[in-house]
Amino acid sequence: MRPAPPSTGFPFTAVVGMEDLQLALILATISPAIGGVLIRGEKGTAKSTAVRALTEILPPVDVVPGCRFSCDPEAPAADCPDGPHDAPETVSRAARLVELPVGATEDRVLGSLHLEKALAEGVTAYEPGLLAAAHRGLLYVDEVNLLHDHLVDVLLDAAAMGRATVERDGVSVTHPARFVLVGTMNPEEGELRPQLLDRFGLTVDVVASRDPAVRVEVMRARLSYEADPAAFVTRYDGPQRELAERIVKARDLLSEVILTDSALRQIAEICASFDVDGMRADLVTARTAVAHAAWSGRTVVEVEDVRAAAKLALPHRRRRNPFDAPGMDEDQLEQAIQDSTPPPPDPDDDPDGGPDDGGPGGGIDPEPTDSSDGPDAASTEQSVPGQAPSGDVAGSSEPYKARLLSVQAAGAGVAGRRSRAITEVGRVVGDRARVGRESGRPHLLATIRAAAPHQHARGRHGFEGGAGGAGRRRRGLVVRAGDVRLSVREGREGNLVLFCVDASGSMGTKRRMSEVKTAIVSLLLDAYQRRDTVGLVTFAGAEATVALPPTGSVETAVRRLESLPTGGRTPLAEGLLQAAEVLRIAAIRDPRRRPLLVLVTDGRATHGDQAFARAKQAAGWLAQRGIATVVVDCEPRRGVRLGLAGELAGDLGAEYLDLGDVAAGNLVRAVTDRKAA
Repeated sequence: MRPAPPSTGFPFTAVVGMEDLQLALILATISPAIGGVLIRGEKGTAKSTAVRALTEILPPVDVVPGCRFSCDPEAPAADCPDGPHDAPETVSRAARLVELPVGATEDRVLGSLHLEKALAEGVTAYEPGLLAAAHRGLLYVDEVNLLHDHLVDVLLDAAAMGRATVERDGVSVTHPARFVLVGTMNPEEGELRPQLLDRFGLTVDVVASRDPAVRVEVMRARLSYEADPAAFVTRYDGPQRELAERIVKARDLLSEVILTDSALRQIAEICASFDVDGMRADLVTARTAVAHAAWSGRTVVEVEDVRAAAKLALPHRRRRNPFDAPGMDEDQLEQAIQDSTPPPPDPDDDPDGGPDDGGPGGGIDPEPTDSSDGPDAASTEQSVPGQAPSGDVAGSSEPYKARLLSVQAAGAGVAGRRSRAITEVGRVVGDRARVGRESGRPHLLATIRAAAPHQHARGRHGFEGGAGGAGRRRRGLVVRAGDVRLSVREGREGNLVLFCVDASGSMGTKRRMSEVKTAIVSLLLDAYQRRDTVGLVTFAGAEATVALPPTGSVETAVRRLESLPTGGRTPLAEGLLQAAEVLRIAAIRDPRRRPLLVLVTDGRATHGDQAFARAKQAAGWLAQRGIATVVVDCEPRRGVRLGLAGELAGDLGAEYLDLGDVAAGNLVRAVTDRKAA
């Protein structure tokens, strides 16, 4: 057997400035029971490079030869579809990294009926999917936050049960699917569902270093690798082997590590102090602490192991609502560790029964930090680009649960959780012809019906064999590419909700602006739960600003909205034109996602010549494009009312609402009614 060529992938030990990321990946491979790693970070921070490099340092895996499900020869699965494996042989192969594309179908992930064998040979054969390939290895999902919800559900089931079950198209198969789930994501493109977020044992936030020396080292390493990959990899052979050997030793030591009662108590107190939900945080922290002790060569879990485990296991579990920023207050962690660390057993070092050197458990308060560098300062939202930082900022009240927004199915939509539409997932409502080499889930019965009338012309005459029926056998169904029919499914779609908000001085009191913000935040909360795309355009002074382009990051929209100041003139026409441009670009990038424009204004236009006439002209142009719009009139009810917002709604062909007549909840209901129309 010819040996495999040496790898020329970027070495794991050559990754610069990502120590927390490397540690999390190593601990998850030492103890797969931890539950995988979620890597959050901005673009261009070597997230994917580090994950793909990990397989080069993992120990090989012993498998049963020819088993498509990677059964362990020492303990083969009793219900393996390729079994039974009686006294199996053993063959070693490299650890496997299986990549799950964001656009993968459910059949590709779970596996499905082998269509060719079913049609040509009349047998039910199972074709394994990606979960089978990832068993006893790593399953990597790049941009995991963009994964379709139905695939998220599949991963949740497999991660919870350690098995994959397929029940469809005459196939009934269950097979082991235990893997280390590794996901990468850019938070700017949206967050994960809480259920999937909790399934990741550890999380790491990755940011590019601001230290010029570190950035120079990163560039030097990457350029050197690109100039001569083989020579660069050879240079790291020694560190790679040492790291691989250390991982093997840590795995062997893992079962010998003692998790003392005091360490368990400390973990429980730390998790309780962070007010995390459920018990998974405690269990993951305990497993990670044990793995860290083994990685450090210790047989007893110490405070340092608990600290390292908590930093990786708790940040993504402390969010109390969807709009809370993830992360961890390290001062709070250190205080929790000090409060939960028992005093040393020997009281002779200190008459009061505690250490006096300021070490762990010493009870010495940490040095005070300057308030400008504290967590509050770090989390302060910057002003929206293009707007003056000055001006009154009205906050929103507590958001409420919005009722389901829905719209009748009208053509194909983007898979989501809101309105009915023809999508790639959902219940089967019909079939259609396949176009070219288009992929999709075949409709088996419709395919057979399409092929059946042509069997005689294709040379299939029932039986073949000798005279008198000797040696007869039935020839399989002859199926051509043009016979294949694809399933038409009705599911739910997501929408683009674009808010166009008047932030000028004419919006009046903080109370009225607070009501508007509360309503929008409530809609954003619903959009987060329904997996919608949202955007925010504001107009004030002399220009309109795209405060947030269409994105799945609802959290960012909430932060931009909350920090929105008011003041200045009202460039209403510019706001409408800017909204139209955002929707135009969005339609090019995502033509299947139907938009809804929510215009929040009092209708006044005070910037430039013939300001209101220009606004009406822009409104008429939007109406010609057929953009569904809701106009929310924020003009005060007291005093003389100009009715400009109502006139504008007529030009837009939009639903008109008066903020004085509809509270925050009624705004949501009005948008719902408009979408259902």
